[in-house]
Amino acid sequence: MTPAQRHRIFALTPFDRLAAHWQTLGIRVSHRCVRGPETGMTMVRGRMGGSGNAFNLGEMTLTRASVALEDGTLGHGWVAGRDKAHAEMIAVIDACARHDNWGRRIDTELAEPLADVLQHEREERSKAAAATRVDFFTMVRGE
Repeated sequence: MTPAQRHRIFALTPFDRLAAHWQTLGIRVSHRCVRGPETGMTMVRGRMGGSGNAFNLGEMTLTRASVALEDGTLGHGWVAGRDKAHAEMIAVIDACARHDNWGRRIDTELAEPLADVLQHEREERSKAAAATRVDFFTMVRGE
């Protein structure tokens, strides 16, 4: 699993769920904050039809953090919104994942199960939305 895939999963997972699953791994490390956690704004860009010209959609709040473990390994975390604890936890997990022995465990025991839960929740939301779908059609009046 790539670092970008892990970041996506951890950022989309609610903080309480991420913290609970992280605790079950039993990885305890000391860290210090190198930058932040700090909250700011970022520009969100979009594309017409998903493939057209890019345009600025607007700004969103983003919180980021960078941490260093005792051995100097750096980790970074970003999360939408203002949850500083969430961004810091993602940074700590990112730093730990850079170690080979922890990285495999983080992928298999933390990221993959959380990704499965996110996928299941997405499917449930899609089913709920599909249940309210209305099909419109045009009737041709015959004379």
